[in-house]
Amino acid sequence: MSARDPAAGEGLASERDFYRRLLDLGGQDEIEPLLDQALSLIVETTGATTGYLELYDDDGGEPRFWRGTGCSDEDIDAIRASISRGIIAAAISEGRAVETPSALTDPRFENLGSVRRHEIQAVLCVPVGTRPPIGVIYLQARTRPGQFQFNAADRERAELFARQLAPLADRLVSRRPGRGHVDHTREVRERFRCPELVGRSRALAQVLHQAALVAPLEVDVLITGPSGTGKSALARAIANNSPRARGPFVALNCAAIPETLIESELFGAERGAHSTAIRRAPGKVAAAEGGTLLLDEVADLSASAQAKLLQLLQVREYHPLGATEAVRADVRIISATNANLLERVAAREFREDLYYRLHVLPLALPGLTERRDDIPDLVDSFCQEICQRHKLAPLTVSPRALLACQEAAWPGHVRQLAHAIEAAVIRANGDGARTLQEHHVFPEAEHDDGDEEEVNFQEATRRFQRRYVLEALERNDWNVAETARQLELARSHLYNLINEFGLKRAGGDGRGRA
Repeated sequence: MSARDPAAGEGLASERDFYRRLLDLGGQDEIEPLLDQALSLIVETTGATTGYLELYDDDGGEPRFWRGTGCSDEDIDAIRASISRGIIAAAISEGRAVETPSALTDPRFENLGSVRRHEIQAVLCVPVGTRPPIGVIYLQARTRPGQFQFNAADRERAELFARQLAPLADRLVSRRPGRGHVDHTREVRERFRCPELVGRSRALAQVLHQAALVAPLEVDVLITGPSGTGKSALARAIANNSPRARGPFVALNCAAIPETLIESELFGAERGAHSTAIRRAPGKVAAAEGGTLLLDEVADLSASAQAKLLQLLQVREYHPLGATEAVRADVRIISATNANLLERVAAREFREDLYYRLHVLPLALPGLTERRDDIPDLVDSFCQEICQRHKLAPLTVSPRALLACQEAAWPGHVRQLAHAIEAAVIRANGDGARTLQEHHVFPEAEHDDGDEEEVNFQEATRRFQRRYVLEALERNDWNVAETARQLELARSHLYNLINEFGLKRAGGDGRGRA
């Protein structure tokens, strides 16, 4: 690009202005001003003459909020009543942008009555959010055939715009009194008390529903899931919602006990059973009598301890070390692991019969990748709890910080997020701040000393590219070849972007599958 080219300079300034205004949307704390500014921005940027934006109730249904520009109330009614059954419906069902230079001559839409009646030409329609979309952006240009059509740059900007708008709108709607985002866990929480597991997503609701079914039953439970997802908290909730709630809850981390001591720690030992048994020592099974015993990281049990655990599960009896008689046990066993037990069985590292004995009612706790909708609630909850625990002044969390947390990769899941927020609260307190900002959570982020963050074009572009690539990789389960195909990139270039942005797959090395 020549420095003397005024058209190129104007294009760069326009591009920079778009990214800055898009980032500034994150500063809104009310849904109506957000939608007004958002619609105005995308209409101005794409050159549309008509713009319409609506957000839906959960699981579809009537729009919860809508805005229109360049159109009358009658036009909006026509868009909602007629075109929504065609162009908008196609964008929502396909989960991607729908674009046509002329709806009037497009075989997909030419037979729609509203299209023919209003002689609709260029249209660009983009869903807001995914699986399912929470809304849609409809852009239209009322011009003569062939005079105007949305180009590739318009489509790319509209798609980036929709991706940026989705979490902002969802967060503000969820905080709106009486009109918030549906809490999918609300119904199950009425019969299953679990304040330790914060969130409202469908993924969490499914787990809590399964836990509510199994809690009152006298059956043993296996909880699986990545490290740091809250398996211990779920185990305690099951115990607290069971008939054994008044009994003890005892937890043993099997990975933290040396192999030579695990049997003694678990089942107890008679005096003289081993060199350190100078007196009779009851084990964790005895300590949990009448209650619940959590065996965390059960995959790390030694072979002999596995055999004894199998006996305990089958006949509710066990032998302390050095004992000649079996002891009856009135205890419920909840096991937890982040390991793939089937792989351990195949490697002869875990007993197959014990695996099937544990795997009667497994509960799989999802990681934060499947619970991104829960991240804002988790951040708010951690911030409040940490301020109270450390006796610090209460903090609010800025919209940008919430969005940054929701977009970030958390390979350590809830535990890593909690530690990051604790560090952020301490940094914010050191700054004398009343609001937790993005740079408190991510110290490498640019420090915003004013009301508005100054972000240059290159940094804004980099942020969007990073978010765009990461979401595409996660959507394709880190299949690099398929992601490269969808993004229309060379596979080698995608690998370079992964390395450049420091992208990592949760629980993996980030290299993905070729």
